[in-house]
Amino acid sequence: MQTKSIRVLFDESKIAARNEDIARAVAASKPHDLLVVAVLKGSFMFAADLIRALHRAGLEPQVEFVHMSSYREATVSSGQVEILKDVESDVRDRDVLLVDDILESGRTLAFAKDLLMARGARTVKSAVLLEKPGKRAVQIDADYIGFECPDLFVVGYGMDVAHRYRQLPFVGVVETEDKDRKEQ
Repeated sequence: MQTKSIRVLFDESKIAARNEDIARAVAASKPHDLLVVAVLKGSFMFAADLIRALHRAGLEPQVEFVHMSSYREATVSSGQVEILKDVESDVRDRDVLLVDDILESGRTLAFAKDLLMARGARTVKSAVLLEKPGKRAVQIDADYIGFECPDLFVVGYGMDVAHRYRQLPFVGVVETEDKDRKEQ
């Protein structure tokens, strides 16, 4: 019989502190007509907390959502980015902050950034909660990074595996233990 436990990598207090740091750095860049575009689904918790931190840092961003996927039900990117829900606001002549949960292959972030720039955004900067630098398939760097993440499949704080574990207030790794082996 197998049981699952979650090993915490980044706890609530560390995440909250990084969100405040990122918000102060964004505010220091003095963005013009800031539009925050959250990449759904994985970034929803990070985006919500970061937007509140941006408010505390003195900014009044508008908020939009884009739903893109290169994973679907898999745990490995297919390499093809699909737009499942597009941004509705005009981005022309605005500073855009693209918020995503994790920068791994870079395909989704690069695709979204190129799309928003092609639509006339003044600038497109990116904020990611987690970065896996050794997994890049395209050349892109995030402007704001919460944490460098080890090469593990992570869950929590909006990120999931097969739509589970999004609700966790921390980022962790699902670990499976063989209960029968443990009792011996």
